[in-house]
Amino acid sequence: MRINILSPWTRRLAALAAAVAISTTAAAGAAPAHGSFLGRLHTVRPVASTVPANGDVNPYGTAVVPRDSGKLRRGNVLVSNFNNSQNQQGTGTTLVQISPRGNARLFAQIDPDNLPGPCPGGVGLTTALSILPGGWVVVGSLPTADGTSDTASAGCLLVLDNHGKVRKTIAGDGINGPWDMTAASHGKRTDLFVTNVLNGTVAGGGNEVDEGTVLRITLKHHGKQPPHRVKTTTIGSGFAQKTDPAALVIGPTGVGLAKNGSLYVADTVKNRITVIPHALSRHSSAGTGRVVTSDGFLNGPLGLAIAPNGNILTTNGGDGNIVETTPRGLQIAFRQLDNSGSPPGAGALFGLAVDLDRDAVYFVDDATNFLNVLK
Repeated sequence: MRINILSPWTRRLAALAAAVAISTTAAAGAAPAHGSFLGRLHTVRPVASTVPANGDVNPYGTAVVPRDSGKLRRGNVLVSNFNNSQNQQGTGTTLVQISPRGNARLFAQIDPDNLPGPCPGGVGLTTALSILPGGWVVVGSLPTADGTSDTASAGCLLVLDNHGKVRKTIAGDGINGPWDMTAASHGKRTDLFVTNVLNGTVAGGGNEVDEGTVLRITLKHHGKQPPHRVKTTTIGSGFAQKTDPAALVIGPTGVGLAKNGSLYVADTVKNRITVIPHALSRHSSAGTGRVVTSDGFLNGPLGLAIAPNGNILTTNGGDGNIVETTPRGLQIAFRQLDNSGSPPGAGALFGLAVDLDRDAVYFVDDATNFLNVLK
């Protein structure tokens, strides 16, 4: 498969062509290949199965371990599972750690009946997954009782130590279906940026409800004690969300923090990427933020990460593509990572993360229950 570098003038034409094998465009104004992060990556390789011994499936969250700590090994990838072995959504309880060479080990299996604090509804691990200084792992839970949206509950954030033991829960105060997350740490403080997708969603019964939020949750670190929440600020609000029989719930998903403090959000229902300025310091909501780009090669953007060149990477839930967009909103590259099923690639992709060497992208494939790498 080949990478596709496209100008704004060729997007509409390219959208009608085969997604896997469109040749590089040389039209006037086309972004040069060297300006694209995806343009340097050529091969998709499976790394390892994400299915642990208990049979959990549907990998969602993806985070690269930044340094050795406890059972965590630098350069390995943590993956969270959303479904149990019966494929019921919102019931997965496991985190798997996978080495670049494909060695997969269980990092944690969380017992919903033995938590150190409240987590309304139980445990169903989402894409919200971050690794903090000291090896603390924070993962979101959007649980269901039977895999359906009718029984979805508010959930919580689970704080695990570097040996995979849940040491704390963070619930309430705006946390309602934590769906994705990124983090920024400085000194003894960490800011978590968490999207929430259950504000009025279940009651909406499949209709769009514009109440999705982005929270900035400020944590303070205390050595060997788990970090605790000191403040919650709503910095984004009014995002579209709705229940869905296949996806359980659709709402604001991936988030990525740029060096200038701008927070990019994958606004899945509206098929666009928006940006919330001054995310680290703002004291009020920016609403849904400013629209960076919409439609084009986006097709239900879910996972989001910031590329080493500052561009925005998103994975499509609708067609198995990864898309690269500049901060100015130009979609400069895309490629298909999964073409299984009908339509090709639909429902396969979710979380992604850039590796520590900044020359590859790890992504989970829900169609195969594998962690893959684009190199």
